[in-house]
Amino acid sequence: MDLPGFSLSSASHAFTFTWVLTVSTKWNPVEYRTYPERLSQKIQELPPVDMFVTTADPELEPTILTVNTVISLLAVDYPAGKLACYVSDDGCSPVTYYSLVEASKFAKLWVPFCKKHDIQDRAPFRYFSSEEVPFDNSLEFQQEYNKMKDEYEELASKINDANKKSIDWNLSGDFAAFSNIETKNHPAIIKVVWENKGGISDELPHLIYISREKRPKHPHHYKAGAMNVLTRVSGLMTNAPFILNLDCDMFVNNPNIVRHAMCLLLGSRNERESGFVQCPQYFYDGLKHDPFGNQFEVLHKYLGNGIVGIQGPFYGGTGCFHRRKVIYGACPHDIGIQAKSLTPVHGDLTEKEQLKIFGNSKELIRSAAHALQGKANTSPKLLPNLNEAAKQVAGCGYEYGTSWGKEVGWQYGSATEDILTGLLIHARDWRSVLCTPHPRAFLGCVPRAGPISMTQQKRWATGLLEILISERNPIVATLTARLQFRQCLAYLWILIWGLRSIPELCYAVLPAYCIITNSSFLPKANEPAICIPVALFLSYLVYSLSEYLEIGLSIRAWWNNQRMGRINATNPWLFGAISVFLKILRVSGTVFEVTQKEQSSSNGGDEGRFTFDASPIFMPGTTILLLQLTAFVVGFGGMQSPSVDNDASGLGEIVCSVLVVICFWPFAKGLFGKGKYGIPVSTICKSSLLSLSFVYLVKSASKGQV
Repeated sequence: MDLPGFSLSSASHAFTFTWVLTVSTKWNPVEYRTYPERLSQKIQELPPVDMFVTTADPELEPTILTVNTVISLLAVDYPAGKLACYVSDDGCSPVTYYSLVEASKFAKLWVPFCKKHDIQDRAPFRYFSSEEVPFDNSLEFQQEYNKMKDEYEELASKINDANKKSIDWNLSGDFAAFSNIETKNHPAIIKVVWENKGGISDELPHLIYISREKRPKHPHHYKAGAMNVLTRVSGLMTNAPFILNLDCDMFVNNPNIVRHAMCLLLGSRNERESGFVQCPQYFYDGLKHDPFGNQFEVLHKYLGNGIVGIQGPFYGGTGCFHRRKVIYGACPHDIGIQAKSLTPVHGDLTEKEQLKIFGNSKELIRSAAHALQGKANTSPKLLPNLNEAAKQVAGCGYEYGTSWGKEVGWQYGSATEDILTGLLIHARDWRSVLCTPHPRAFLGCVPRAGPISMTQQKRWATGLLEILISERNPIVATLTARLQFRQCLAYLWILIWGLRSIPELCYAVLPAYCIITNSSFLPKANEPAICIPVALFLSYLVYSLSEYLEIGLSIRAWWNNQRMGRINATNPWLFGAISVFLKILRVSGTVFEVTQKEQSSSNGGDEGRFTFDASPIFMPGTTILLLQLTAFVVGFGGMQSPSVDNDASGLGEIVCSVLVVICFWPFAKGLFGKGKYGIPVSTICKSSLLSLSFVYLVKSASKGQV
């Protein structure tokens, strides 16, 4: 049976294709083990590392979260003289700068305390919120612990007052640069919050605040643009051969993580084996049973390790260690012929070629040449003396006519710049490595509400589809560059998320359609052929459930992820696909939406409850639910259309319709909920109109066929 304008076999082929991609990706899992205590046997001196933290909005991304992430980075177990922490503030907020200044004062006490007592949780808000009693009960420790707790509470209070504008800002002196500016219209602001002048291991690492120049008529390319500014500024100031980038809510959970990453970056047989090292994105205080299906434990375990066995994991946008020269566009030294679609970048380019690639900053070109040639850093520089040169490369017009965002740096053209950047790196024949130490490397905060989670999923689906329809998609990279075929299939698995919304939506509507039109798409319950779909369905349930149970998750967590898989596919992924379709038609452009961050999991007993807002993103789910309920009324009320060729709907269609209702049960509760727990009346009215229109059209079409 075919739906009007839609072939059922086409949807089946889409799911079969997805299954093939999944099997290929999972086929040969690989897991690395690192031993940082053996690192000294491999190398005599640890290399420098530049650490990037990005934040864009002090309201959506609370400043206290950014501060805790920065403090945890300053406290890692690595020689402080080898580290520099750069914080990109795309909101150009004096509150963020003020908070970093205060945080650096606190860090001077916190870092020695952590290293002296071997504290595991280097983010103070996590350490002091722990219910566990500190293991050291000595009087000296208790005194130091209480002092540090008081100091942190004072820091948090200052930041809270600054966010509430309780502080009477005097935008002069050190804060003069923030006077008379707008968030999206201001010059570059670069300030050295703390400088480790002598490269002393017992002091704090460098801490530099950066707010790049923004002007209304200049594109700023969202996070990718901010990362490229961080790359250029850090290239001038410290030019470390390795870069770690973190989102503002991802604090260090394993203080030895930099050493773990160095095991993989320096311990491989050749550099090609570890172009970048990605740490999985895990979360603290995750809601029990993962009600919104966004903690990705199973995905990291099976698909993540499976991709490691091909060409390496995707770049996830945070918790990743990069080789600077790879970000600059270098190809592995051991390949013979360069990929014909990619421009090779190396340290022996002519001055004209260097200007075209890196821009007109001679200081940056010199530092890039050093990085590409693998040379050690030159003599230590006084960071404030480089301020003017750094402001030049942080200017909004610096990239015009260069290769930034196209051949070098973080790539432009997608809301998921991380996947696109990693794809280009893999296309250059680099491999990547997954780093999974114990305890976990970094922990972040997971979206805790329906609208926030949906917004994040929509942004991902939009950005991934933008890559798929671009000339830099993995199929082109496989044919013209050096992306491996199975790695191409792995990329396709994630890039087609938005397209999967179409067959998912059709199958969600199909049971209701069959009941209303008195037709069927499944064999009858008394026919032997019914065993085939039942066997496929049960085998999928058993296999997917076994993955969750194997890593210690609950049956309820498995069900929540199955349910949210259907909800995400038919709501945010669908809107992501529509957004890209409108972009192709040049009706509208895509918009980068910052995901709101929350510090605490405490929400007054409302944890895990699905919330709604007036966004149209909830309309498809509401319409699907109302359509199933309407089909029940039509079916059990005897209002079905006459059957064609005795192919009437049966038990299979009813069971499938019930399963759809169960999957969309949060929407069923939302029909009768109040406040943020209820679907807005406007959404219900629009969805009711859509479902009734669908019923009218299919009834009319079925009458015409009889």
